[in-house]
Amino acid sequence: MTEKKRDVLNPVDDEARRLAKGLVRTARYASLGTIDGATGAPSVSRVAIATFPNGDPGFFISALAAHQQNLTKDQRCSLLVGEPGKGDPLAHPRMTLIGTAQVLEPGAARDSFRARYRHHNAKSKLYEDLPDFSYWQFKALKISLNAGFGRAYALQPDDLVTADVGDDWNDYEPGVVEHMNSDHASAVDVYAQKAGGDGDGWRLACIDPEGMDILRGDETLRLWFDPPLQSTSEIRSRLVSLARS
Repeated sequence: MTEKKRDVLNPVDDEARRLAKGLVRTARYASLGTIDGATGAPSVSRVAIATFPNGDPGFFISALAAHQQNLTKDQRCSLLVGEPGKGDPLAHPRMTLIGTAQVLEPGAARDSFRARYRHHNAKSKLYEDLPDFSYWQFKALKISLNAGFGRAYALQPDDLVTADVGDDWNDYEPGVVEHMNSDHASAVDVYAQKAGGDGDGWRLACIDPEGMDILRGDETLRLWFDPPLQSTSEIRSRLVSLARS
């Protein structure tokens, strides 16, 4: 009798989905795999990343970089996210996303992502206006989550998608983030404490319908909204409520 092959994958549940979303949302950088245009072999580099409101990762790269030249010829690529942490690096959650990347054309979506990217990667201000740099949006086709020993999941692209709350999010959210950081820094510190941080000096990086990303130096925290926001009109009241509770 042929022995039945053991399925090493776990059923995808809400806990796995939230872990996967958190890995992408809080990542400041990722390993980017592209297809080398000269040899057809895999080529891996490191890029700084941020996310779009719907959860798609994105990056900002130079035309002088080999990975942009590779993507111009072949949009197929992959991203690896997840911090190794202390001890065995293979014991910490990480996730591989396989898909395609497309350059962002001028418009509201690019302007919104530019602001989100700047908040996640402050040094981008030094080169964000250089003509040879461009913003790219990654679309996942296949997702492999390894949450630690014996905890492997095969996610679908929809498992990472945040519900669409309308086209006005791109116009509204960047201004809210700027306002909170400049006029309500103490409230941002409260959000950080609710997300497990301590002390002060935190700043808001971005807000999406399911939560917010908060940064201080190299530290990144994620505070989830429960329940998620349904529209931009709910942002102010939710921020006020979290600051007071």
